[in-house]
Parts: sequence; C-alpha cells; structure tokens
Amino acid sequence: MERRVVESLNMEISRIGLGAWAIGGWMWGGADERQSIDTIRVALEKGVNLIDTAPVYGFGRSEEIVGKALRQHGHRDKVILSTKCGLEWDNGKVWRNATRSRIRTEIKDSLRRLQTDYIDIYFVHWPDLETPFEETAAALNELFHDRTIRAIGVSNFSPKQMDAFRGEAPLQIVQPPYNLFEREIEHDILPYCRSNTIATMTYGVICRGLLSGRMTADSTFEGDDLRKDDPKFKPPRYAQYLKAVKLLDDYASRRHGRGVVQLAARWVLDRQVDIALWGARRPEQLDALDDLDGFALTEEDHREIEAILESAVTDPVGPEFMAPPRRAPQRAR
Repeated sequence: MERRVVESLNMEISRIGLGAWAIGGWMWGGADERQSIDTIRVALEKGVNLIDTAPVYGFGRSEEIVGKALRQHGHRDKVILSTKCGLEWDNGKVWRNATRSRIRTEIKDSLRRLQTDYIDIYFVHWPDLETPFEETAAALNELFHDRTIRAIGVSNFSPKQMDAFRGEAPLQIVQPPYNLFEREIEHDILPYCRSNTIATMTYGVICRGLLSGRMTADSTFEGDDLRKDDPKFKPPRYAQYLKAVKLLDDYASRRHGRGVVQLAARWVLDRQVDIALWGARRPEQLDALDDLDGFALTEEDHREIEAILESAVTDPVGPEFMAPPRRAPQRAR
C-alpha cells in the first residue's frame, strides 16, 4: 500500500483510505455489522491506515461499528481516524448545523461512539451558510488546541468559503468529491489546495460503484439506496456512463492488465491527490486493491482516457444531488 507523509498533518498516511459511509447502512440499502467489522479488519491487513466516517452515516451507526472494529483490532495509535461534524438530523431528515454548540455536542458523541479520546482529522461536513464560518472555525480551533483533534479539515467547501474559515483557524486538509466522472474541483479546489499547501482527501473514487465495473443495465437498488435518486443511474445518462465504463475497462485490460476500478483509482492518485477514499462494506470489495500498485498512467493514457470520456458521456452531471439542505428558518438562531 502506497503511503505518503503529509507534512501539513505530520502523519504518514496510506494513499487509499477506507470510506465508511456505506458501513452505516443508511442511503445504501443497509449493511451487516459482522461483515462491516470484517471489512475494516481486511482493510487494515492490506495496509490501509486511515478510516473515514461521519456521525450522519447511519445516524451514528457507522461510527459505532468503526469504534467496535478498532477496539477489537487494538493499536489505536497506528490508525488515523477521520470523522466529521456540522450536520443534524431528526426522524431521518438531515440539515446543516455547524454552530459552536452543535459541534461541542457532536464531538462528545463521536468520541463515545468511536471509543477513543481523540480524533486524528476532524472535518466540517458541509458549509453551513446560516452560521458565520468564523464561528465554526473557532470551535474547531478550540478542539485543536486542547488536543481533542489533531488536524482540522473541511468537506465540500469552495475556495471563498475556505478563505473565510482560514481567517480563524488553520486548515490542513480538504475532502471534496473527485473521480473520472466528477471533476469540477480541477478548476478551483485542487489549484487552491496546491497553492496554499493544504492536503487533499477526495471521496467517491469509484463514483458510488459506477466505476467498479460490476454495474449493468439490469442493476437495481433497493430500500433507501441513494443511487435511486442519483441522475447518473437514471436514463438517458446511465447508458452513457455504462458505455464509458466498458470502454475504460477494455482499455485498462489491454494497456495495463488491470480493470476499470484500478484504472479509476490510479487516475485519481496520479492527479496529485494525497488520499483517495475507497468505500466498502464487504471484505470482497477490497480485493481490487491488490492490483492497484505497480503501475502508473502515462500522458498517452490520459489522452486516451479523455477521448473515451468525451465520446461516451455526452450529458455529464455532477454530484450535486448529495448536498443536504440548509437549515429551515425556524432552526436558524
């Protein structure tokens, strides 16, 4: 497993981290606790040393399972634990709330669920436009200075929002979506992070399974699976994305002896991203990691990949559908 010393974090981190959203079950059609714990164990055995979760993933369930797995595994000091704050929920309804009082409540709950006394990386999950960014940043800065958290991050923030945040607290890492099909951050966030020496931990490397190579035109999604509402998984776009996946898979096999899933992850890592999150809730979903190392993409590869994407996906769409709503007026202070 490739590792990188991220100077701004003063940590050596595996370049693939385990994304534990699906482990929470909610919005993914459920998950099995025993399988989830086994998935975390296998990831650690493969050399992954970062696990990323959040309170809203299963409304605390993902954090609880991660906490149980790490308690069984031991060696807490060798695992980099990443979680988030800034979302509130009630009866399955989620909204943004990054006030100082909310963050102080969330950190206590996360520490309890994760069975730890510190968090390595603490993200604001989504920008809360009803709360001054300075208030949110100051709350995280307090946790940073009392050593409850070791690094401060934001997720899904724009450069302008990051500027406001950085006026009150250090910002060491950001977490935006990024994959072959969702590349908006190339225009602003990635250049901003490079010029300001901010580490990047991107999510969605296989685009909610679309780049796994296992989806077909007959794939169905049950229960509360978020892909039922994802425009990429609806006609006419779904056929376009499946065509791109097939062409990319053929190219990866012919050129590198790999599959599209390894190509997709390698592409992200080769774009000067520090860490890419690999979502999994079953151990076999980590098998593809074994073939990730040992190859890099050339300039010719990047040109061919661009040509495939341009020819196959004629009506692209981003990940905007995942954004939670702002607080309703009655919830604002």
